Amino acid sequence: MSSSLSIINATIFDGVSDELVEGSVHVVDGRIVAAGGTPEPADRVLDARGRTVLPGLIDAHCHAYGIDLDLLKLESAPLSYVALVAARRLAGALARGFTTVRDPSGGDAGLARAITEGLLPSPRYLWTGPALSQTGGHGDVRAADSDLCGCSSHSVEVVDGVDPLRRAVRDRFRRGAHAIKVMASGGVVSLTDPIRIPQYSADEIRAVTEEATRRGSYVAAHAYSPEAIRHAIDNGVRSVEHGNLLDAETAEAMAAAGAFLVPTLAAYDAMDRRGAELGMAPVSREKNREVLEAGRSAVELARAAGVRVGFGTDLMGVLEDEQLNGLRLQIEVDGPATALRSATSVNADLLGRPDLGRVREGCVADLLIVDGNPLHDPSPLWTAGHRTVIQAGAESAAW
Repeated sequence: MSSSLSIINATIFDGVSDELVEGSVHVVDGRIVAAGGTPEPADRVLDARGRTVLPGLIDAHCHAYGIDLDLLKLESAPLSYVALVAARRLAGALARGFTTVRDPSGGDAGLARAITEGLLPSPRYLWTGPALSQTGGHGDVRAADSDLCGCSSHSVEVVDGVDPLRRAVRDRFRRGAHAIKVMASGGVVSLTDPIRIPQYSADEIRAVTEEATRRGSYVAAHAYSPEAIRHAIDNGVRSVEHGNLLDAETAEAMAAAGAFLVPTLAAYDAMDRRGAELGMAPVSREKNREVLEAGRSAVELARAAGVRVGFGTDLMGVLEDEQLNGLRLQIEVDGPATALRSATSVNADLLGRPDLGRVREGCVADLLIVDGNPLHDPSPLWTAGHRTVIQAGAESAAW
């Protein structure tokens, strides 16, 4: 049976344009059939006077399975527990206005099926399965003086060698993964790897990207330094995650390769303020300081070179409540319109879903309605005010 929704008296940010338009948004059976015109009869009518309709936000680096900052604790927990906590994390993201997330280090077919069947409130969930890490890389949870291994591989799996990597990639796609994630440099919360050093050999990364390309998909790479970023994109990586230590020359190379940058400013800001109280290891806090301030410069360098810049948050454990703060931080660098494009239409293009991230005819009716005009005063985007979240034409209940 057909269903319809009209949002009337709205100011509309379409996810692409610099200018807002006045008008209505009409939705039939979960898709937008008109935007910016006059009101049309509908089963349900929402009056958005004094408010702005935006595309539902997209977080392209959202760790549903990242339930703890301690990677060993995370990988040692039963998967049933991890999935239940992940369900709560996803419900929280939806209530904040994120109607789509990409989980670049976790997820599985069971959680995805439960979401598809409507068993839990959740954004659209695009998952990679456990990220791939070399031995001693960002994802090998062991300390230098420990042989204890968290072998559950909920969020990261240690895989070395071309043939084992090919098998791992093929199995992820068999299970329904959206894309593949590799660890191509050191990281903040891992204990034994220098943050700047490239990880995986060229042959290993090419094996992963070749398999993903054959499936019509792509590879996202955790990478901070220019040498790690270049190593990744030269071997076929499409999505560079974090990229804080990016330089101008490497930004030009990214633009030439058509690679996206997904900055995650929220994570470093949150870990800098809250890491000590949460018991983060001193080595992790020191590495975080190295990349904290550089993150903003990386976004500016990427923009100057013409790199398409998305939006992500990368928040682990209790830091998930900083998700909307990520918008504030990126707006401080980019301004409201550019940052909102990153979190809507640019991320949709990164995900290969041009029917998301836009308030346009034919697009999925994933929408966020906030008070005021966010291009003039963006603070309602991250403050605890009145917000309406619509997913496929239906209002989503906050959990």
